[in-house]
Amino acid sequence: MRSTAIQYVGIDVHQATLVWVVKDEAGDLILESKVATQGDAVERFVRGLGKRTHIAFEEGSQAQWLYELIRPIAERVVVCDPRKIATKGNKDDQGDAERLCDLLRLNVLQPVFHEHRDRELKELVRCYEALVDDSAGVMLRIRALYRSRAIVVRPRSVYHPAKRAEWLEQITDRGGRYRAEQLYAQLDKTLELRRHARSAVLRQACNYGAYRVLRTVPGIGPLRAAELMAIIGDPHRFRTKRQLWSYAGLGLITRSSGEWIAEPSTGTIRRRKRAPMTRGLNPNFNRLLKKVLKMAARDVTSRPSELQQWYERALNRGVRPEMARLTLARKIAAVLLAVWKKGASYDPRLIAQPA
Repeated sequence: MRSTAIQYVGIDVHQATLVWVVKDEAGDLILESKVATQGDAVERFVRGLGKRTHIAFEEGSQAQWLYELIRPIAERVVVCDPRKIATKGNKDDQGDAERLCDLLRLNVLQPVFHEHRDRELKELVRCYEALVDDSAGVMLRIRALYRSRAIVVRPRSVYHPAKRAEWLEQITDRGGRYRAEQLYAQLDKTLELRRHARSAVLRQACNYGAYRVLRTVPGIGPLRAAELMAIIGDPHRFRTKRQLWSYAGLGLITRSSGEWIAEPSTGTIRRRKRAPMTRGLNPNFNRLLKKVLKMAARDVTSRPSELQQWYERALNRGVRPEMARLTLARKIAAVLLAVWKKGASYDPRLIAQPA
């Protein structure tokens, strides 16, 4: 009986151990166990459960490792969003695993995408973005060092290697000068690593046909095309452009209530003409993807293209500049998704004319 019936497994993941709860299709408990967070031990446990096994665990730092480990063994693996799971009453490891098991059996978990085709490109992009953040942090610390001594900072020259001696002469105390020298050395090393990481990202991205297709879209350069490939992975995971907008933080949140009313005379049910109330953009999104699309929209407004003409027409209609750039970022995302799915270069006719 166990070989043909589906077994539902909920895992509460921790650094040292994994707490497992196994139930059958009727919701009856089959097994409770604790396994060390080690590849061999996890693989042996999953194989012992049988082939018809559905497993669920929450997204976290070890989610990708665990997903790649048990995906070839189990029939179905769901990595869910923990922010969309309501927790009531007491909380413990066993209860968390059992809650995941029950939600998986009811098929109400919200999955998180993990089927990345190129893990190497994704890791290279993460490395590059981390170095960008590190270099920006060092630059801010250098500027703060001068500002704390009432020295007016010119950002274009304070970081330039040929002008550093002039800036260091303005710091009179030895401790402050030593600190500035160390920050400059840290900045040089970080920028060097950043250049190497950027080259590695571009070399890896050149191996894919989608890289050349994405670069044809206005506002998408070599690095942004590589970042899009690393973030999105597979364009077919988004059925429509609106799903991509929500993933990028460009989707509108609307609220409505009492949408239907009954006519007193006829008793027929009809929808109210009142439009849903807008409550801003969705708060749950990919930060890097939103940055890429917003920077692409900003660059497009300063370069001749069909998208720039569309932006100028929106401004002439009285649309505020920030709202026009937001709509332009949505349009770029829609164009990216269309050309990526088709595998064809950018066509200016994809830009619809405004009414």
